[in-house]
Amino acid sequence: MAESVYKIIELVGTSKDSWEKAAAAAVNRAGKSLRDLRVAEVVQLDMQLDAKGKIEAYRAKLKVSFKFEG
Repeated sequence: MAESVYKIIELVGTSKDSWEKAAAAAVNRAGKSLRDLRVAEVVQLDMQLDAKGKIEAYRAKLKVSFKFEG
């Protein structure tokens, strides 16, 4: 098996509906500009709140790896 190198970046996805949709939004957007995505690991979940404490958005922070070329 040939040796490979992977780069890891952090992304934050947001959604008004759920953490799952927030994570999916980050991966889907990354897939439009990066090739060979390999693993997405959710490392943190949080929520953005308004002044009254109402949830405005769900946020998911991910570490995403992709094959490093060159």
